[in-house]
Amino acid sequence: MQDFWNFAGHYWWLVFPLFGMTMGAINARVKHREVTARRRHKEQLELLAAQAGSRAEAPAAPAALDAAGDGQRRAEQSHDDVTHRWLEYELDATKLITYPAMSDGRQPLTAAFLRAKKVADNLRPRPDETLPADRLREYRDAVTDYEVAFEVAERDARRVKDAAFSPDERKRLDTAKQLLTVATDQAATPNERQLAYRRVREELDGLIWLSDEAVDELEKKVALELPAPRASTTPPEPAA
Repeated sequence: MQDFWNFAGHYWWLVFPLFGMTMGAINARVKHREVTARRRHKEQLELLAAQAGSRAEAPAAPAALDAAGDGQRRAEQSHDDVTHRWLEYELDATKLITYPAMSDGRQPLTAAFLRAKKVADNLRPRPDETLPADRLREYRDAVTDYEVAFEVAERDARRVKDAAFSPDERKRLDTAKQLLTVATDQAATPNERQLAYRRVREELDGLIWLSDEAVDELEKKVALELPAPRASTTPPEPAA
């Protein structure tokens, strides 16, 4: 032990280079560990990125495709339901006379509904087309807007009815409704029905615009009430 202290007393200056060598070795080992950790971390990130890319490129599972198809069919069905409800106003002259705001594009709520309808119609897929997720989401949102806009317009039209017309115009609308009942009444004579139909058109002229489809539907209803011509029961005269 005394020899060690004698050696240390004479060669104490060796402590500094030994200390430097030791710290260098420690630092080198720490750096090696840091490099190794960074490399492993980078490899893990690359592996995760590759796995994520493979999942993105992989085809959708059948269950996911079925769910997307069901969502598209439900959106199309909702779209058709709203359009059918709208056509009931467009093709039924009685409803048009009772709730004229539903066919008046000058009404703000009706105009908003018609704009929403146009957007939904433009986004609707073709018969054999399956929309991707982003376009399906956009189409479903448009159908929802279409449905809500129709509900609001219909509720307002049923509330105001013919309030936008003057007293004389409202009287003409009431007359047109009464005449329309005669035009489709089986108890009326053919002449009475035809006359009532012409009077309906005259009373509505300048008040409510009837589309060509509405006119066709109205004429079909009037024609259905007219009796079909009877076949002659008189036997033909024998040839000379």
